Amino acid sequence: MANATAGLPEHHVAHHFDTANQEFDSIKTGMWLFLASEIMMFGALFVGALIFLTLHPAAFREGANHLDWRLGAINTFFLLTSGLTMGLAVIAAQAGQQAKVRMNLVMSLFLASGFLVVKAYEYSLKIHHGTLPGRLWHGEGFHDPFVHVFYGFYFVMTGLHGLHVLIGMGLMIFALTRASKVQFSRSYFTPIEMVALYWALVDLVWVFLFPLLYLIG
Repeated sequence: MANATAGLPEHHVAHHFDTANQEFDSIKTGMWLFLASEIMMFGALFVGALIFLTLHPAAFREGANHLDWRLGAINTFFLLTSGLTMGLAVIAAQAGQQAKVRMNLVMSLFLASGFLVVKAYEYSLKIHHGTLPGRLWHGEGFHDPFVHVFYGFYFVMTGLHGLHVLIGMGLMIFALTRASKVQFSRSYFTPIEMVALYWALVDLVWVFLFPLLYLIG
């Protein structure tokens, strides 16, 4: 049986690591620490939103009622499906299936792009209706005077999440570039696994954002 890694470039362990396993464990530990810091950042925003939801429940319900939950559901589909394709890319890399790695990365990029297109459309509607945060607020037809607080959280949290989606797409392009050069094999697929971990965080944050912002009404 032919060696599955035959013809593939050998991964050279960085000089400050003794073995490839040590390198992988160190990178994975660093990634988990980074993700923990990201969770704390988003966690603080979620706590703040829940506090203001408790203080002004009517304002949050009125604000949420002016969001289109169907658009949020479409974006939930895009992100969860892209999480699946990223997981399949990791599995394909572990199996040395180069074509499937590239295919799943392209699909993940396509789905992430769909998410941003829908979010850009939502933002355009908010700008048109004046439902903007802080001093930019000039929305009309609202009853509760604190609705602008809801939209403040909406733009900060979805904007920060959208930035993470853009970063994730950049990482996917980086992984796709390396995969196109056949730089992954059964013995080395760390970059793709780290990108998939990061994208799992993006998915997780949206899973909590969607009900908090779109469904409380």
